[in-house]
Amino acid sequence: MRRLRAGATRIVYMSVSELSASTQNYLKVVWGLGEWSQDPITARRIAARMGLRLSTVSEAVSKLSAQGLLDHTPYGDVQLTDRGRGFALQMVRRHRLIESFLVETLGYTWDQVHDEAESLEHAVSDFMIERVDDLLGHPRRDPHGDPIPTAAGDIEMPRAQRLSDLTPPLRVVIERISDEDPALLQHFSDNGMVIGTLLRIEPGAPFTDSVMVHVGDAEAVALGATATDALYVSEAK
Repeated sequence: MRRLRAGATRIVYMSVSELSASTQNYLKVVWGLGEWSQDPITARRIAARMGLRLSTVSEAVSKLSAQGLLDHTPYGDVQLTDRGRGFALQMVRRHRLIESFLVETLGYTWDQVHDEAESLEHAVSDFMIERVDDLLGHPRRDPHGDPIPTAAGDIEMPRAQRLSDLTPPLRVVIERISDEDPALLQHFSDNGMVIGTLLRIEPGAPFTDSVMVHVGDAEAVALGATATDALYVSEAK
């Protein structure tokens, strides 16, 4: 495991609950854009993720920079400050614990929880989140395999790579699945591909940009780039 001491250099003066829902969203999105990608975080990428106009995002980034939550220079990359990172991790913790609660306690399926958590994460209290964490036994990963930050702001990232970046044949274990597309999550579930599943990957047909995925003794399933981009795996031991 790669261990990130996200809270080592930050001081949080207030609960993330005291920030507006809009500010909470911006900080969480900036964190999310950099969590599994090394690509520069720009206002344009933030706008695309949030479905907002670039001018709206640029104005918000300037305001959050003035508040000491983001670092940004004109036409440059956007980064979280230590304080902004602390708040972002609080929101990530809320979102992923709520998703876990909805699946483990209320019987939601993993393709149903993202939008619910997006709404609830702004309304819950810090006390409720800690009670949920206690109830679930302090889970380290959410239903999609994403790591859950601790209350202290520590987060352990699994050693995982996108399946698209690997060359078959190979045997891998699913560590994380992107939750951006509920229909894709349902497709994975229908074919037995969940967190911890062992996959045997073979090359697909020539010129198809696909791979053949074997799950146990079931018939092989062809996956294209959209699907393999969403799967993060580790080498099977």
